[in-house]
Amino acid sequence: MTVDLKEYLKDQVSDIIPEVIEWRRYLHQYPEISYHEYETAQFVADQLSSFGNIEITRPTETSVIGRLIGDSSGPVLGMRADMDALPIEEQNDFEFTSKHPGVMHACGHDGHTAMLLGTAKILSTCQASIEGEIRFIFQHAEELQPGGAEELVQTGVVDDVNWIIGAHLWTPIESGKVGIIYGPMMASPDMFHITINGKGGHAAMPHSTVDSIAIGSQVVTNLQHVVARYNNPIEPLVLSVTQFNGGTAHNVIPGAVSMTGTVRSFNPELRADIPGLMERVVRGITDAHGASYEFEYIPGYRPVINEKQVTRLVEETVTDVYGTEVIEYSDPVMAGEDFSGYQHAKPGAFFFIGAGNQEKGITYPHHHERFTIDEDALRKGVDIFTHAAFKFFNKI
Repeated sequence: MTVDLKEYLKDQVSDIIPEVIEWRRYLHQYPEISYHEYETAQFVADQLSSFGNIEITRPTETSVIGRLIGDSSGPVLGMRADMDALPIEEQNDFEFTSKHPGVMHACGHDGHTAMLLGTAKILSTCQASIEGEIRFIFQHAEELQPGGAEELVQTGVVDDVNWIIGAHLWTPIESGKVGIIYGPMMASPDMFHITINGKGGHAAMPHSTVDSIAIGSQVVTNLQHVVARYNNPIEPLVLSVTQFNGGTAHNVIPGAVSMTGTVRSFNPELRADIPGLMERVVRGITDAHGASYEFEYIPGYRPVINEKQVTRLVEETVTDVYGTEVIEYSDPVMAGEDFSGYQHAKPGAFFFIGAGNQEKGITYPHHHERFTIDEDALRKGVDIFTHAAFKFFNKI
């Protein structure tokens, strides 16, 4: 390619944004939940096929890999977008709301897929300038453990990848900004289930029961001591009980209650200690009151921890394209992301693309029935991905 790459990419991104928005809106209308992204994956494969110069493979039924192999050999850069939606009934009133009852793109994955499609279409015209390979990873099942990332890693998708990058449209950050985080970025989203087994009976005669609700309430309260007293206060840790179920009538003390919740952390050693600390609390309280318990702890994704050199590539790309003023050096968040599956295998960096907009009323949180994104943010993603590719190959 004889033209100036920066100018060429700038023009191409401007031209393709209407199509990227169209793709995003189409995907938003036809969401599919984790491990069921059959039509979504076919749509992506069809689009990639229409671009030319991209080799397409399907390592799983609902994922798509596009390989753009340059005219000369060199390193491999992976780029990832997730495609799955959530089991949520959409309450927005757009022209392009979900046509699938009870399923909604409530986390921006429709935008992620559209941005990477736009990136692939532009870069597919630049094959002669690529000294190596760009691998477009359209991943299934980010929202449901064990997660699509881990499955794709096991199929060998990133075996020969040198670095990998990914992005998340993020409404807590205003549109126009890009969130960069070095090191720990997103936490491991572990889950637990606890059942307290007491002895049911008449609410008017509590002395003849082993009150599972009273005991369970103490468990909920005292589990917070794992965070407040067993954990170093400078070490990020969240422990939340999010469900508490028990009882059928106002005058009956139930024989058992159950609770479910999540634990979020970054430190692998702390993460390994948490189940034992939790169970010690549960066991102590139930023993003290003559009850028994069942405890199950389910590890989630690993924490997202950004590698320094790859993060610097993203940061320098954003600076080159938009200047330092758009960068927001964000704090880590306790949400989870299975992009960590790739980072466990290869050096990688994940970053936030601001997608909230107070003036447009785009303020609802992720996983909300009225969630949406500022579509102006889609340009940021395509710009950063396309320019990062050539910065990776030392072309710009």
